[in-house]
Amino acid sequence: MLTLPKPVHDRMVAHCLTGLPDEACGLLAGDLETGEAATCYPTRNLAASAKLYTVDPKEHLRADRDAEANGHSMIGVFHSHTHTEAYPSPADVAQAPDPGWHYVLVSLRDIEPVVRSYRIVDGSITEEPVRVQPR
Repeated sequence: MLTLPKPVHDRMVAHCLTGLPDEACGLLAGDLETGEAATCYPTRNLAASAKLYTVDPKEHLRADRDAEANGHSMIGVFHSHTHTEAYPSPADVAQAPDPGWHYVLVSLRDIEPVVRSYRIVDGSITEEPVRVQPR
């Protein structure tokens, strides 16, 4: 299960909305064992595409260092799907770097954004529950 405190959830969704018409992306840091996110790191999409995303490596490094300095680990990546459901595309599966991460998709296809999370291990996709926790 992925647990997102409401401020983290809201920041992630807001970043995805401001990225339109392109996909937006970013990283989540927190506790890898419990799956609780502590912070969201919005990043630039170097692909500048409505169909692909690439997290800026410099921003990834900065986020990783900040997370570590605050006692957290990188626990996942998020990105938006601008016109499709919140389900990993073949490109998303191909670039899933860590089987321990949460792969979060924010679909902007409908009026209300839809947030779903997956585990991707050796090309196999498994959806997991997402709990938004008020804080």
